[in-house]
Amino acid sequence: MSDDREPPPRPVDQPAQWHHGPGHPDVPLFLEGPRSRLAEFSRVLRIATEFIRGFRALHFIGPCVTVFGSARFPEEHAYYRLARSLGQAIGSAGLTVMTGGGPGIMEAANRGARDVGGTSLGCNIQLPAEQVPNPYLDRFVTFRYFFIRKVMLVKYSRAFVVMPGGFGTLDELFEAVTLVQTHKISGFPIVLMGTDYWKPLLDFLRGTLAHNGTIDRGDLEILTVTDSVEEAMEAIQPTTSAIPLRSPRKSKLLRER
Repeated sequence: MSDDREPPPRPVDQPAQWHHGPGHPDVPLFLEGPRSRLAEFSRVLRIATEFIRGFRALHFIGPCVTVFGSARFPEEHAYYRLARSLGQAIGSAGLTVMTGGGPGIMEAANRGARDVGGTSLGCNIQLPAEQVPNPYLDRFVTFRYFFIRKVMLVKYSRAFVVMPGGFGTLDELFEAVTLVQTHKISGFPIVLMGTDYWKPLLDFLRGTLAHNGTIDRGDLEILTVTDSVEEAMEAIQPTTSAIPLRSPRKSKLLRER
């Protein structure tokens, strides 16, 4: 199957690029102690501004399914192919695929949505080594702060699918699980795909955390673990089927200008 990559997607309210390394004087040093009240107030304003920008950019989309996973898997990897099939299934169900906007698993899921004419979005993050948005996004919005990005990915999603990944993927997984466990969000499916990859982690959760009582064994039921795209969609769709779908043409984010 030929693959003619389209021009890069247009960003939404793209902020100035951040190319500074850790030693640059403009990079904040969070261990330096309290700063002046004016500096702290300025930081609060920057955070609030970024929240508002995210709310404006993403307000008209939905319902979304967010796919997490490593940026390091190449196109020929089995997990890339699985994520692409998943993106196709999500897009075919009339749902929007949202990812972190980068390469690897994120690219594969966005690419799958594009394959079937679905809507494909990215919440990108500014990093010292800049993460380049993948070419299969209809639109993307870039955030400076990781915690704001995670709020957006939860706020505008109806389910998470977590593919194999590293520290960032684990961070997103456990934040979502904690929100469900503490009833901050409810009716929110979390699907782990890649049973072999996740088996050591699940063994740790059962054999150490649950065994020592630091979590309830029932907490493990929050997770659906599978290698099947069909089973993943069965877990996702009961939550999203009751939500009226919005046409992308009505969205200021997605409308062509």
